[in-house]
Amino acid sequence: MIKLIECPRDAMQGISGFIDTAIKAAYINQLLEVGFHTVDFGSFVSPKAVPQMRDTAEVLELLDLHDAKSKLLAIVANVRGAEDALHFPEIDYLGFPLSVSETFQQRNTHASIQDALETVETIQNLCETKGKKQVVYLSMGFGNPYGDPYSPELVAEFVEKLAELEIETISLSDTIGVASPELITQLFEVQSQAFPQIEFGAHLHSRPEGISEKVLAALKGGCQRFDGALNGYGGCPMAKDELVGNLATEVLIEALEGEGYDLNLEKTELAEAMKLTGFVFNP
Repeated sequence: MIKLIECPRDAMQGISGFIDTAIKAAYINQLLEVGFHTVDFGSFVSPKAVPQMRDTAEVLELLDLHDAKSKLLAIVANVRGAEDALHFPEIDYLGFPLSVSETFQQRNTHASIQDALETVETIQNLCETKGKKQVVYLSMGFGNPYGDPYSPELVAEFVEKLAELEIETISLSDTIGVASPELITQLFEVQSQAFPQIEFGAHLHSRPEGISEKVLAALKGGCQRFDGALNGYGGCPMAKDELVGNLATEVLIEALEGEGYDLNLEKTELAEAMKLTGFVFNP
C-alpha cells in the first residue's frame, strides 16, 4: 500500500513572515480531510532556530481530529523536544533528522552524528514507553555539498545502526536535490532487500521537471512511502538551485496514479487544499 505523507511543516518553516496560528490550523484541518496517510504538521524545536514553528502546540489545539483520516507527525531535534511532543496523545509519530554528513548534522541540530545517534536511541525508548513511533530522516542521504564522505555503503552503515535500535521507518532524504534516478533506485532496492523489517520512505527534493522520474525511480526500488508538499513549497536553503524544493504532491499523485495506484484520496478536498495554498503561502 502506498503511503503519502503531506508536509505542511516543511513547506512553512522557511517562510520569513509568521503565518498566523489560526491560518496554519485551518490549512492543516483541510489537509486532514484529503486522506493522506500522515500529515507532518509541526515541530517541537527551538523557537530561535525555527520561529515559524513556535506555535505548534497551539496549532494542535485547533485541529479537528474527530474522524480524522490522517495520522500526525511532529519533528523533534533533541530529547527535550521529544519529551514536549510526547505530552500530546494526538501525535502518532516523532520525526528525527539524522544526517550522513557531519557538517549538516552540526548545522541542523548542533550535535555530532554520534550524539545524534544517542539521541535517536533515547527517543526510541521514550516512544516505546508512550506507544509512539519514531521516523528517522536520513538527511543528505544521496550526497552533500560539503565534501563530507558519501557512498551508498555509508548509507547502509547508518541503516544498520538504526536497525540495531529497532527503528521501523527510515526516510531517505535527498536534502539538496542531487539524487539521480539511478541512485534512487539503487538505494531503495539494496536497503529494502537487506532490511525487510524496515519501511523505507522517500523525502526527495527536486526541480519541478524532475519529480516524476524520481518518484518512478523510487517505486522501481520498492519504495511505498512518499513525502510531498502541495505546490512543492519548502525545501532546503542549502540547495544551490532555488527551484529545488519539496516534491509537489499533486505531481507525485499524478505519477503514482499513472502507474495504476489507487491512493484513496478525496479529490474534492484536495482541490480545496490546493486553493488554500495561495492564501497561506502568498498572502
